Amino acid sequence: MQFSGRSILGFHDGQESGEVFHAISPSTGEPLPGEFTSAGPRDVDTAARLAAKAFATYSHVPAKIRAEFLRAVAGRIESIAETLIERAMQETALPRPRLQGEVGRTCNQLRLFAQVIEEGSWVGARIDRADPARQPAPKPDIRSMLHPIGPVVVFGASNFPLAFSVAGGDTASALAAGNPVIVKAHPAHPGTSALVGEAVREASRECHIPEGVFSLLFDKGIEVGTALVNHPLVKAVGFTGSRAAGQALMRACASRPEPIPFFGEMSSTNPVFVLPGAMRERAEQIAAGLHGSFTLGAGQFCTKPGIVLVPETPQTAAFVAKLSDLVRGSAAFTMLTPGIRKSYCSAVVERKSVGTLRLLAEAQPSRDVPPLHALAALFETDAQSFLHNPSLADEVFGPATLLVRYSTREQMMEIARNFEGHLTATLHATDEDLRGAADLSSILVDKVGRLLLNGFPTGVEVCHAMVHGGPYPATSDGRSTSVGSQAIFRFARLVCYQGFPSEALPDELKDANPLGIWRMVDGNFTRDVI
Repeated sequence: MQFSGRSILGFHDGQESGEVFHAISPSTGEPLPGEFTSAGPRDVDTAARLAAKAFATYSHVPAKIRAEFLRAVAGRIESIAETLIERAMQETALPRPRLQGEVGRTCNQLRLFAQVIEEGSWVGARIDRADPARQPAPKPDIRSMLHPIGPVVVFGASNFPLAFSVAGGDTASALAAGNPVIVKAHPAHPGTSALVGEAVREASRECHIPEGVFSLLFDKGIEVGTALVNHPLVKAVGFTGSRAAGQALMRACASRPEPIPFFGEMSSTNPVFVLPGAMRERAEQIAAGLHGSFTLGAGQFCTKPGIVLVPETPQTAAFVAKLSDLVRGSAAFTMLTPGIRKSYCSAVVERKSVGTLRLLAEAQPSRDVPPLHALAALFETDAQSFLHNPSLADEVFGPATLLVRYSTREQMMEIARNFEGHLTATLHATDEDLRGAADLSSILVDKVGRLLLNGFPTGVEVCHAMVHGGPYPATSDGRSTSVGSQAIFRFARLVCYQGFPSEALPDELKDANPLGIWRMVDGNFTRDVI
């Protein structure tokens, strides 16, 4: 695989000679082929200016052409899938089936948004017709719809080199809404990012999309990301990563002379509540599913269940025994980056030192462990100790989870009431359990973006109804989602037209409804001509 190593600035390569870096193989700890050059201030400014110039045109490009562009990107990614997967395996140590799934998910997301904008009703067109005879004052003609927000900066995620990266959900939804996108590539997988970035650039040329609608900037550190967030021509930011980094970017967006929206997914421990009836009926089954969920992808999922509330019942002993056996039998996992491994190992060591925690089980290393290996760990505490130590609710990014034993229903409810915002919460319950859990569900609805029953939160379906978000600090804005077709609303704003003749309005608001979309006309939804 050959890489220019330069950032992509519209249809050209970056010209500044910043710090050179390599991707590091998590499997060997050795540098991988290909040198990449960090972008500099001039590259950042060029990308932002190209995006702002392109926005004037791209924001008015018909949805049909934008949809063709998104499908062209998907097609080009599929055409290089084998090369892309090989490089992503080298840079992340993720297994081939996982990355094959990510290629499919990435392309499906692009096509989902193409479908949404081609149908067109997502703009939320509303029309209140004039009533000149209204007393005591005539009613004017007022019409509104969503309009793209402007150049969007997207930060690639470490744990999803494709689906939450260069052409992932943030990029797809922003492009679909009519916004140019500048991607800040994650330094852990620059080769994967470069391959996808080139696919997007070629699709832009193929579809005659204005230069500057897409740019990709490399950087080993944080300077480029900081500069992009602070650039006055940038109008919104999408981010998936750690709480510390997300909060820093959130503050930067809010403290600009012109504050801009920041849509960050930052941390979540995704509590699981096992209710007594479910524990009686399927203790070992739940244990097996839980182990598969919190060790999936080496526990490097934002939806990993990191806290599990279990009742004190006779069957709980079998649950704990089964889960402990599975943890002890887990192979060593390869983490994505040295920084992630260091943070995970430090968190495990710290938890071992907490007097109110007990290490129930830990995997044992084999002779030939990879350099960035990590071991699964299972901890346990009681409800009162958990309530008295808020740090036990912190996210541990890796293959570990914490069992919290509750002896009374009120203990379980108090823990639920004290949770901060999360992406998900899960109930394992029988029908009888569920009938008595309405108050628990009511609490959790205010704490999470997705509530699951008798399942596990890892694995996020890409569909129209999905919500992948949650109250702060799971995300910066709990009203939004980063997965599913509703993600498009993050990168649009409402615009109202008053008193305009039909022929001067956007097609979405014209009397003749040339696009045939659903609209609210005088309070009623219709696709009719008015």
